[in-house]
Amino acid sequence: MPHLTILYTPDLDRPVADGGTDMQALCAALADTMCEQRDEAGHPVFPIGGVRVLAYPAAHYAIADGGKAGRAAGGTGEYSFVYLNLRLARGRSAAVHEAAGLALRARVEAHFAPLLATKHMGITLQIDEGQEVYNARLSSLHPLFSRG
Repeated sequence: MPHLTILYTPDLDRPVADGGTDMQALCAALADTMCEQRDEAGHPVFPIGGVRVLAYPAAHYAIADGGKAGRAAGGTGEYSFVYLNLRLARGRSAAVHEAAGLALRARVEAHFAPLLATKHMGITLQIDEGQEVYNARLSSLHPLFSRG
């Protein structure tokens, strides 16, 4: 862990010229951002082998009033939404949470800036830290990054 899960409206999978975006590029940029994070002592915040960014278009969704206000405002009435949730294991400081959140938000904001300027769109980023009641891990990735 950390795992960043992104849920989004499927209109964002359209080509950029048709009002969509490159979700794979966003995933890669967010993974890079997570790998760049350092704690107060300058150590990596997240184990590289544990960084996961997964994005899923919502098969079914409803947003706000279904587009009435958007049409009344002169838009198409199509609303877009992106929900990002970073799930962390316990043990990081509040300062690390804040810094990671700000860095991720900056990447998200830069990525979606063109769409935010032209579409009715909502974006939510949350960071959750949890006490797992059960946590099993199987990985051949971590040894790859811990070789010295």
